[in-house]
Amino acid sequence: MEHVDVVVVGAGISGIGAGYHLQQDCPDRSVVILEGRGDLGGTWDLFRYPGVRSDSDMHTLGYSFKPWTAEKSIADGPSILAYLRETAAEYGIDRLIRYHRLVERAAWSTDEQRWTLTVRDVETDTTATMTCGFLFMCAGYYSYRGGYTPEITGLDGFGGDVIHPQAWPDDFDHAGKRVVVIGSGATAMTIVPAMADTAAHVTMLQRSPTYVVSRPDVDPVDRALRKVLPAHLAYKLVRKKNITMGQWFYGQTRKNPDKVKQKLLDETRKHLGDATVEEHFTPTYGPWDQRLCLIPNGDLFNAITGGSASVVTDTIDTVTPDGIRLDSGEHLEADVIVTATGLQLVSLGHVEIEVDGETVDFSDTWTYKGLAYSDVPNLVSSFGYINASWTLRADITCGFVTRLLNHLRDTQTTSVTPRLRPSDADMPRRPWIDDFSAGYMQRMMPMLPKQGDRAPWLNPQRYEADRTLIVEAPLDDGVLVFAGARASSPAPA
Repeated sequence: MEHVDVVVVGAGISGIGAGYHLQQDCPDRSVVILEGRGDLGGTWDLFRYPGVRSDSDMHTLGYSFKPWTAEKSIADGPSILAYLRETAAEYGIDRLIRYHRLVERAAWSTDEQRWTLTVRDVETDTTATMTCGFLFMCAGYYSYRGGYTPEITGLDGFGGDVIHPQAWPDDFDHAGKRVVVIGSGATAMTIVPAMADTAAHVTMLQRSPTYVVSRPDVDPVDRALRKVLPAHLAYKLVRKKNITMGQWFYGQTRKNPDKVKQKLLDETRKHLGDATVEEHFTPTYGPWDQRLCLIPNGDLFNAITGGSASVVTDTIDTVTPDGIRLDSGEHLEADVIVTATGLQLVSLGHVEIEVDGETVDFSDTWTYKGLAYSDVPNLVSSFGYINASWTLRADITCGFVTRLLNHLRDTQTTSVTPRLRPSDADMPRRPWIDDFSAGYMQRMMPMLPKQGDRAPWLNPQRYEADRTLIVEAPLDDGVLVFAGARASSPAPA
């Protein structure tokens, strides 16, 4: 049976970053990246809907070690995928990846001080086992099996095409068709202007409004700095600028939500006018209580004012053979319905986790710094930010993992387990992510670990707080329990 020191599950943006950091900081450890699909890229390879793009800037969604060199900082999906491929090839990470390897089960044995993985070869539908000393979960937070579609009366009887963005057909042609996009999140606001270019008309049907902000897809500071500085230095400076501004803005939404709300709505009024903003773009919640939607170059606003797209705020009574009848009585005619209704969230990529023969119910665990779990040894999972770029937290998590692995080596121990202290017994059980009301998160929250009211049982979801909690805090914190002895390990350096 094959044994490696570290198994990384997933070859998306987190897994590729993990491959880099492990090679750079733990060169004495053997590493394998297991990817269930046939290519790298994760989100950026899976989603193929019209206009697919990031709503985070590439100076922060990009890696700290690999400058983003394209002109557009708000990039489309194919450009991001090309960046990930280039990164994997440049640093030899592609040689670590084994495709079509779906990890179905991981069982930890305290006696053996290792994980035993059940891995299915998707191409041959056969299973094999392998072992590892440490498991780094980089499988993201949503199910690749399919997106979320709520119960919609009459949808099965619709006479046209019904498409979820997670399963977009490669050869689908929407030219000249009437399209209704159900939803008003980032995906819907990307699809609407992209389809409006050639569709007969596109209607965004929303149950409630979302905050939107328009920004240019080219960063003017980046453009200016590149003329006078080397690319890597310009990237570093713009990255720092964007991190600082992003954290400042998020802080303002917590301190002065009414002021920020007014500012956002005033900016939207400049594009759409008072009446449209009042009816369709004034949310009932505060800024960043749900994710803010970025509109590059005002593309959605331009589609609406140009007449190729429109917004309807209403609820669905039933889907008819030729459209959607709303509770208001209005009927939206449609040839295509796009259900941009969200994702199905999962914990640890559908992998069944066992510790000494007992299946782990993660809803009963406590989160250790938002990256590990109480009483689960030698396992860290990568989960990014909901209010900033995913990669910022993925980078911090990778640094924690490599520091932890080197600490295990230097102390000649083989396992590390977060365990509650006696003083933690009275902690209130708080949601894994606080202060975020988005439906896709709320549906998943009961299944996720809980956070407490004291360090290190916290998941701040704030960059500077995470740097204090994860980067600067010592590993020997009275919570991480190091155990096991190496039978034949070299003396610590």
